[in-house]
Amino acid sequence: MRMLVVSDELAKEGIMSIINVLLTDPDISPRIYLVIVKGNFDEYLESQLDKDENFDYSFYRMLKHYEEKNQGELTVVNLHQFKHLLYTPYSDPFLPVFKIEEDGVNYEGTALFKDDKLVKTISSLDDRIFQLINNDHYLVVLPIQKFEIVLGHVRSKVIVDIDSSYSTMTYTVNIDTRIEEYRGEKQLFDPQQLENMKKDIETHLEKQTHELVKKMQELKVDPLQLGIQTKRPFSKPMEEKKWIEMFEKMDIKIKYNINIDPLTDANSKRQNF
Repeated sequence: MRMLVVSDELAKEGIMSIINVLLTDPDISPRIYLVIVKGNFDEYLESQLDKDENFDYSFYRMLKHYEEKNQGELTVVNLHQFKHLLYTPYSDPFLPVFKIEEDGVNYEGTALFKDDKLVKTISSLDDRIFQLINNDHYLVVLPIQKFEIVLGHVRSKVIVDIDSSYSTMTYTVNIDTRIEEYRGEKQLFDPQQLENMKKDIETHLEKQTHELVKKMQELKVDPLQLGIQTKRPFSKPMEEKKWIEMFEKMDIKIKYNINIDPLTDANSKRQNF
């Protein structure tokens, strides 16, 4: 058994009992992958096995590839990690979501859980931002449609600071990247125009990230484990319920600092094509 596929309908009802059964079965590895699927996966699997009897293994190998390469193109979570997020204070679980469509099983985004129930699926840019700010993965590409630009080899370092009154959280995201593709009208080989583009991207990502964290506040979920920041030396840990109540009302400030590698002649030739 390499992975467990759960329907999104069941995930919305709660999967605590399933998780507990898996954890108590000694024959099931804690490293099996957990996946949420929209659509009839059993029916789709049967149709694919007639064409490719290794389809299920290929699906598993894809998940393993992204896990081993430490890429944030999609969410990968195993049973052990889900259990840790579910039962550890100041955290809520999340899982990858795939959707069955005519051309195959396609990655849709990340399912956010409140305890063991699926409450929200984030996709597109929200999902890529989640990958950047939630772990040390890197993104091979980060398309930003608004500016007709694709950033590549995007790596991030996040600094979280909560003031002593627990009323304001400052989220600073430092990013190193380079331009992979640009289809706009700016001449990014010009340092000033490149700087202007960088500022535009920072402002855009700050707004999008603020909206994403705001959704988490409204849902009262903490998949980013921000509550850990409340721990102080020589003081009693805050109760998780109290943390969520404070998090819901907290003022969130997002700051992006993006470092884009200077364009070389070779890079410039790839602009506007």
